Amino acid sequence: MVRYTELLWEMIARRRGEKVRWRVVVLIEIIKATCRLLLLRLTNSRPLVSPPLPEREVDPRSTEEEESDWNGMQTPVSERSADLSWTMPRTGLSLPSLPDANDISNFLISKVLTADDIKPPKALLHRVSGQGQVAEVLYILRPVIYALALQRWRRDKRSWRPWLIGFAMEYGCRQLAKSDFRERVAGGLRGLTGLEREELRKRGWAMGWWLMRGAFYENITKSWLKGLTSKMKGKPLLDLVGSVIEDYEYLWENFYFSTATL
Repeated sequence: MVRYTELLWEMIARRRGEKVRWRVVVLIEIIKATCRLLLLRLTNSRPLVSPPLPEREVDPRSTEEEESDWNGMQTPVSERSADLSWTMPRTGLSLPSLPDANDISNFLISKVLTADDIKPPKALLHRVSGQGQVAEVLYILRPVIYALALQRWRRDKRSWRPWLIGFAMEYGCRQLAKSDFRERVAGGLRGLTGLEREELRKRGWAMGWWLMRGAFYENITKSWLKGLTSKMKGKPLLDLVGSVIEDYEYLWENFYFSTATL
């Protein structure tokens, strides 16, 4: 709930002044960090993922139910189809239709379950300890510290100190977490589950948002975007893209949560 309304609260607070706005921003980040620390505790020190409750393509429980109900004489439930099956007149059993000859590979792949598909939920994420746990806690606290730094130097938007603090923390947490996985997980990073690899990939891409934050945006990205949009003006289609970028520039320049990723 907080994650979906944070930008709205910042907009409301901004109408009361910059001082109130930054107090609200810091308060929201503290609330989110507290919730994430509680999740870390409740999951026995397992890394947080985004979204917090990921969905599987295949539910292992449904597979177990199908296997327990199948008596060997019936067509498996996973292969039943009311529209694409043929019922044998003597036995009454149904046969599934054969796949298209040009699509056999996709048909076979759709029937294959990976190890992650049948693992229990707790086995999808390795528990972190030592430097891995420190990395996860710092990763959760990073937005709070970054917001406090921005509040401290709010009068100087071009100051590099908040940006360097926030970026260094996130990059350091990422390197610590990867180092911990290499040491504790059999096979290193290759031994991670699909969910863990996906989360690492998401966090890596999320670091790209540092190009749109703080001093980096004010000193580098902003002028580059201004030049880019000015070149797009008067050109078909590109003019439309440029106007969309200009609309978003207002959010990037004036609101903290417009580029927040955690």
